[in-house]
Amino acid sequence: MTTRVPFPWLLRAAGIAFSLVACSCASAAAVGDALDRPAVAAAQPARSVLLDASLAGTRIVAVGERGIVALSDDGARTWRQASVPTSVTLTVVRFADARHGWAAGHGGALLATDDGGEHWTRLLDGRRAAQIVLDSARASGDARAVRDAERLVTDGPDKPWLDLLVRDAQRLLVVGAYGLALHSDDGGRTWSAWTPRLPNPKGLHLYAARQHGAAVLLAGEQGLAMLSHDEGRTFRRLETPYKGSWFAADLASAQEIVLAGLRGTVLRSPDGGDSWTPLATPMRANITALARDGRGRLLAVSQAGFVLGRDGERLVPLHAQPLPPPNGLLATPGGLLALTIQGALPVPAAP
Repeated sequence: MTTRVPFPWLLRAAGIAFSLVACSCASAAAVGDALDRPAVAAAQPARSVLLDASLAGTRIVAVGERGIVALSDDGARTWRQASVPTSVTLTVVRFADARHGWAAGHGGALLATDDGGEHWTRLLDGRRAAQIVLDSARASGDARAVRDAERLVTDGPDKPWLDLLVRDAQRLLVVGAYGLALHSDDGGRTWSAWTPRLPNPKGLHLYAARQHGAAVLLAGEQGLAMLSHDEGRTFRRLETPYKGSWFAADLASAQEIVLAGLRGTVLRSPDGGDSWTPLATPMRANITALARDGRGRLLAVSQAGFVLGRDGERLVPLHAQPLPPPNGLLATPGGLLALTIQGALPVPAAP
């Protein structure tokens, strides 16, 4: 496989680009060991490097490095650590309701909880994911797909998941490096490969997955954006005027799309990708996450340390002083919570 940079959370956390050559960062064996080792116990889990968070009812569930899952039941004032059976970095967490949630990350790990994040079980890892892709390729009779899938199996569990779409309590879509995409109709117990249905012949990394009704949006590196209007059965490639990587996406309706990524680039389409207009940003730092606040306003997370809010056709900072480099953002009833390299931090009020 071609050497590329499949780790946007490293870009977010460290503020630099890493070159990755055949697992020079961490061997497949080391990742495999971490898959089977429980999460590191942290004295202050909410001060660890955190990458994403979600609401499980009123509970905040945040995930990050070394398998850490931090829980708060009092609006982020106090935190405790959940029981997690793996110590790989977790990049994303989503909940369907107050009890049922999933988290995904390095090593192809996908975890599930049915008690609001208190305890987690591993449903999937890179070894099983590679075998699912290989079985699908063999069934299709596509010789090239079989060769690519056989390489996945040989590589071991070194491919990360980069986003997770929880469509409801049963239907999940997980996407990641090298165009990998798996779908489940039973809460993650069994999986099918969606990679063959995507117009992504180069196997570009998939960084973002969003849904609105029957519309499903996928976005990734080198300007890749794909849209489905039939719940993911078929996708079409969207042409955008920017060919840099999209790290974040928003799908406010079946037609209203926002893509954000490298160098502060943000594009909006009101018509399902037929036309695009830029949203101006005050800094050229990467945009690593998009979210909506309680009023539905579009928010963006800048690698420069700022949370930006939409004001007409531009994004403006919501606070005067930069935060530690943020990785993600969660809108809670008590305000905005940034997930940063120094943990979960409240976003200061606007000046």
